[in-house]
Amino acid sequence: QVQLVDSGGGLVQAGGSLRLSCAASGLTFSAQAMGWFRQAPGKEREFVTAISYNGQTIYYKDSVKGRFTISRDNPKNTVYLQMNSLKPEDTAIYYCAARPWGLGPALMSDKNYGYWGQGTQVTVSS
Repeated sequence: QVQLVDSGGGLVQAGGSLRLSCAASGLTFSAQAMGWFRQAPGKEREFVTAISYNGQTIYYKDSVKGRFTISRDNPKNTVYLQMNSLKPEDTAIYYCAARPWGLGPALMSDKNYGYWGQGTQVTVSS
C-alpha cells in the first residue's frame, strides 16, 4: 500500500535550520507531484511548497520564499524540505503529500492530494 513517512522535525531556536524528509513507498514516485503543508495549533492546514511530478515547477508560500527549499530525489523516492532562518511562526506539524501527475497551481491546494504522511512536529523557539 502507499506509504509516506515524514521525518526530520524537532525543536530549534529562531534563526536555525531543519531538513524534513518524506520517504514514499507503494507508488511510482517519479510520477507524483509532492507537496508540503503545515498545521499550527488552532489553525487550518496551509500550503507551504510543492514540486511538480517532473520537477520543473515549484511553488512556495510567500512567507517562506527565500528561506525554504523543496527538492526531490527520485532514485531514493524521497522529497526534502530544507528550512533555514526559521521563525516562531513556522511552528507547526508539517505533512508531505503526493498527487499523481500533478502540475500547475492546483498543487497549492490540499484538496488535490490523495496521499499524506503522518506529519512531523517543528517547533521554533524565540
